[in-house]
Amino acid sequence: MRTVDIKVSTENVIGVLKHNWRYIGYDECNYTHTPEGEQLLAKFGQLEDAPYYFRVHHLLCNGNLHGTYKWGSTNVYIEDEDGNVTYDYTIIDKINDTFLKHKGIPFFELGFMPLQLADDGNEKTRWDWETFGEYKSKNWAKPPKDYDKWHDLIYNLVKHCVERYGKEEVLKWYWELWNEPDIFYWSGSTEEFCKLYDYTEAAVHAALPEARLAGPSTTGPIPGSNSAEFLDAFLDHCKNGTNYVTGAKGTRLDYITFHVKGGGFPFHLNPPKETPSIKSFALQVKIGCEIIKRYGYENLEIVLSEADPDGWAAGGRFDNVNMNFRNTEYYASYIASSYHNTQKIAKSFGMDVRPLAWAFMFVGERCFEGTRTFSTHGIDKAPLNMFKMYAKMGYEELDFQSSNDTDILTVDLTAPEVSGMAAKDDSGGVQVIVYSHHDDWDVKEASHVKMTIEGLIDAEYSITHYRIDDKHSNAYGAWLEEGSPDYPTKDQYNKIKAKDGLETLEPVRIIAVSDGKLILDFIMPSHGVSLFDIKRKA
Repeated sequence: MRTVDIKVSTENVIGVLKHNWRYIGYDECNYTHTPEGEQLLAKFGQLEDAPYYFRVHHLLCNGNLHGTYKWGSTNVYIEDEDGNVTYDYTIIDKINDTFLKHKGIPFFELGFMPLQLADDGNEKTRWDWETFGEYKSKNWAKPPKDYDKWHDLIYNLVKHCVERYGKEEVLKWYWELWNEPDIFYWSGSTEEFCKLYDYTEAAVHAALPEARLAGPSTTGPIPGSNSAEFLDAFLDHCKNGTNYVTGAKGTRLDYITFHVKGGGFPFHLNPPKETPSIKSFALQVKIGCEIIKRYGYENLEIVLSEADPDGWAAGGRFDNVNMNFRNTEYYASYIASSYHNTQKIAKSFGMDVRPLAWAFMFVGERCFEGTRTFSTHGIDKAPLNMFKMYAKMGYEELDFQSSNDTDILTVDLTAPEVSGMAAKDDSGGVQVIVYSHHDDWDVKEASHVKMTIEGLIDAEYSITHYRIDDKHSNAYGAWLEEGSPDYPTKDQYNKIKAKDGLETLEPVRIIAVSDGKLILDFIMPSHGVSLFDIKRKA
């Protein structure tokens, strides 16, 4: 067994630990106010570092106001037969009210195109099954038939939110135009999207001049891809292009968004084994930062408004068996590794980069369906426990050195990556996260970790060691033990649920520190995360 040496200096504060992980998203906006959705939102609201930001799709779409896989609607925009517009904010208010009720903050995605505003080639949009089927399959992704009506929709929406919630509250929100316009989420051209952004920017800032608005939320910028070209063209337009509304040079951009994914697993009845890639994830972060720097936007905040191991949240183990990793400790260690490597790249560019986990829950799914979720049937999964660990971190970042730390972009790891971070809280307590991750979930190589924490006051300390692995903070194992029921009985459910919290690996230890040093030895499995909460006894 290899040994990994970790050193933490409590005297070397290297900056503010910004808790940049406090961003969550999901497709189905109407799941927000279901009982299951509220239950999960409440769990995020109870975390020590709340509030969390929440981004959802389909907020401007038309439909029956019922969430289904990858679909939702609010009916905010309705035209009568004469083209007169009515705005109905009932469902949008319900969604925002629910976020705020649970200490959440809206990350308001402005999309997609309302049924009667979509440029579908018809002078008047009929209300029938055929029309709605066409709308739901493709027309929601179309440009507006009237950009002025789009402007008015956005202006009145932002103005309504300010009137309902107050300027001080809404200034906390993020506003973002659209989602992944470089693929099927946008059927117009790149120039048409830039035009849409100009009209959106004019509307948002007319309603609230200090509001934060971003784009283009493109997919992962892989070299030579349409996604990289689209991001480049959008930023060039904002910096150098002619504004479609004002005719002046450039368009205001308050922050920037793009997406990163570690892989993709389409529907397949008998797929070959494929795994997510930390290197691919990190490479997309790096390329995105390079494009942003090229246009002089490196001082703007960057939100990776979808940052995940793969690209199909609503797919599960029955769609592609490879996606079963989302039920396991692998998902938690992937988050820990990908977020850590994101921050390393961000620091190398001197940028502020914030990942958003596109995961939530699904109403009515089978237990441990394997969808990209934080909970299943109300049972917390390992990735939610990862965020419970994050929430316990202090805000003063400490120097953390691992002998296993490497440049993930240049080295193909044969053994698991072992690294982490450390912080200090206001009371002087120290928190250290150590993770072990390998892209291949079948790699079973444990590491002996020797961790030295220096600069402590000589005294007695309590050491609480939380752990996520195959047996701890991971209800999936209990579900397997109960026979993997799609719909657990009450007795089965209680046994599974009993294992869904953040658990300790061992009883709390009391250790006397001398010479300012605390040495901890422990074993890390190939896929796992440890959190050490170290507090000086009074």
